[in-house]
Amino acid sequence: MELRQLGYFIAVCEELHFTKAADKIGISQPNLSLQIKALEEEIGTPLLDRIGKRIVLTESGSILLKYTRNMFQNLQNALIEMEDLRHKRGGSLGVGALPSELDFRLTPMFINFCKRYPNVKLKIISEVEIAQLVLNNEIDIGIAVKPLFDSRLVIRPLSREEYGVVVAKEHKLSSRESISLKELNGLPVVLYPKGLWGRDFLENYCQQHGFNLNVVVETSSNPSLFNFVRENIGVTIQAYSLLESIDHLNLRFIRIHDHPPVREMSIIYRSDKYLNHAAQAFIHFAEEYLKEH
Repeated sequence: MELRQLGYFIAVCEELHFTKAADKIGISQPNLSLQIKALEEEIGTPLLDRIGKRIVLTESGSILLKYTRNMFQNLQNALIEMEDLRHKRGGSLGVGALPSELDFRLTPMFINFCKRYPNVKLKIISEVEIAQLVLNNEIDIGIAVKPLFDSRLVIRPLSREEYGVVVAKEHKLSSRESISLKELNGLPVVLYPKGLWGRDFLENYCQQHGFNLNVVVETSSNPSLFNFVRENIGVTIQAYSLLESIDHLNLRFIRIHDHPPVREMSIIYRSDKYLNHAAQAFIHFAEEYLKEH
């Protein structure tokens, strides 16, 4: 059994199509079929069921796929750790962050990290499905709202923040120090489009407390959202840490004194992945930075 054959097997499992898998790894389809057949003969059991043009994994194939993926992940970890040993303070790092956080709050943190660790090559991805990017090995570390439990992930709490209402200084509520949650009922609201975590979380939360939000403007851009609020088109609901980074827009944050929505931010990474020097340095840096900001 060769690593090359196992790599071919993973490609077929991912594509569930011999021709597509062959194109992906750059060999001919007949050669790929022969390699998989040789692997099955060596193991002594079918790994794939060929049903017409469709391919499905057998029970044995599913077992082999699970352990083969783990083996390749361990091999990748070894290569990264040895590379880390050679370069000491350098390395590469991919980090994912929510668009709403990256726009204002987190970009200064990334800038400060680059100044402290100038030899680290940093790639930042702005995306909503951060946990899935981590699981797919598309990024090393994610900064996101605490995901549901997954044994494949390490979830390190960063912060717990209450939402409040953000209004223009000309708004009728701007002189208030706090309001109740139900005072949001009927107010024109500017929020993210449906399907984005922040919008779905807040709508579900308000529905659980007996009312629906009156969303009059939807925008996926934070600068756009806050400009609508500044012009008194509506209010928005955000965590205070986000507003702190844009206080030049002449807006006010009003605390919700009863039943405020709460979000928990976390650092997430794969439990089976080796964290190189750059990743470990970033985690420590982010935890310290966000405690102070």
